[in-house]
Order: sequence, then structure tokens, then C-alpha cells
Amino acid sequence: MCTLDKRGSLFFLTFTGDDQHRINPNVIGNLLSHLSQVKAQATPGSVLITQAQGKFFSNGFDLDWAQAAGSKQGASERLRHMVVLFKSVVASLLSLPMPTIASLTGHAAAGGFVLALSHDYIIMRRDRGVLYMSEVDLWLTIPGYVNALFREKIGDASVRRDVLLRGLKMKGDEAVKRGVVEAAYDGEEEVREASVRMAEELGKRKWDGEVYAEIRKGLFPQLSAMVGLGHKKIANPRL
Repeated sequence: MCTLDKRGSLFFLTFTGDDQHRINPNVIGNLLSHLSQVKAQATPGSVLITQAQGKFFSNGFDLDWAQAAGSKQGASERLRHMVVLFKSVVASLLSLPMPTIASLTGHAAAGGFVLALSHDYIIMRRDRGVLYMSEVDLWLTIPGYVNALFREKIGDASVRRDVLLRGLKMKGDEAVKRGVVEAAYDGEEEVREASVRMAEELGKRKWDGEVYAEIRKGLFPQLSAMVGLGHKKIANPRL
């Protein structure tokens, strides 16, 4: 599960414990509750950092929970249920009125990769952890909104091909080179410190959160439409 802490203008959303931080309906509900709190408390200068304890950022959907349904059909229904629910997490991050940073000190696979990519910036650990979309290896198709996320967030078609069709496992330096993450650092502490530095620099700009969110949604129009986000006409210039 997750905790939410606020330090000054920075929000820290943290997966706690030393497990794989698998995503299931309870975790999704927890994430949505915390993101709702972040949105309600947002002020100009706010920034969200999402991070995790242990060796995983998140290892994706909770397949054990799905398989606990006791049948192949039941497991498939549970998996589809999680996919539908998780769309709201992507929508919440896409419409959050502040910059967002995924601070990865461990592995981010499948839904965990999707969660990280739903942030504005990803900072990654160089010496441990990979980004990995496991669906092609697990014989699972990719939901439309996830395809839209990758299409609009990763501009290089060859990178998308390698990630989605080859199941490429990217370490930090390669992810930087391929333009998927902002930067990679040695060690957990360095990643956390770099994430805070970036958040503080972004926060100094004190952007209007509603305007920031509308610009972000406009930057990713297909994804916004697929997760059910509309657009507002906002004019609040600082003249």
C-alpha cells in the first residue's frame, strides 16, 4: 500500500514495505484516494514525487490476485477489472494540477512501468532496476489507453517497438539514451536527492496548477480522450 507525506510544497507518495508493490483493486483505491488528497491540497509551487521502498517500484498488476479467482475465465475477468480501474489512476496523474516525478530506485514492470510513464518525469537508478513491459512474454495484449500512453510519451517508434514487441528490459543509462527517462543516478540516495532537487526547481516556478494540467492534457490528446478527460478553456494570464 501507499503513504502520502507533505514537506513544504512537495508531496511524497510512497509504496511502503519490501514486496513487489503489485497493483490490485485495493492498491488502486489507495492510490486514487491519495491523489485526490494531493489535488485538493495543491497550491502554486506544489510537486508530486512518487517513490517506493525496497527493490521494486512496482512489478505491475497482481496476477496472484487474478488467479485466485480459481478459473481461467475468473482470472481473465479479474485482470480486465484491474485494467479498467487503473485507467482512473492514469487519468488522475494526467489531470493533476502540478508537475509529477516518478523516482525509481527499483524495477518498474508492466503496470509499474505504465504508472511511472504516467508522470511528467522519470528519474531512475543506474546500478539496479529495469523498465520492462512483460505483456508480450506473458501472452497478454495491451489496453488501448496504455498503447496511447506509450505512443504519445515515447516519440521514437523503434523504442516503442523494442519495449512492447521485444519485451526489452532497459536499465538506467539505456533508458536515458532512448529518451524514456530524464536521468539516471548511482544508488538509491542519489536518485531520491535528484528527484527532490528537480521538484524544488520546478516548484520555484509556481505555475498555476489548473493551467498546467490543461496544457499537459493538450500535449497528450489521444491519451486524454481514452481515459475520459475533457478540456477546459482557461485564461488567467499574468500580465
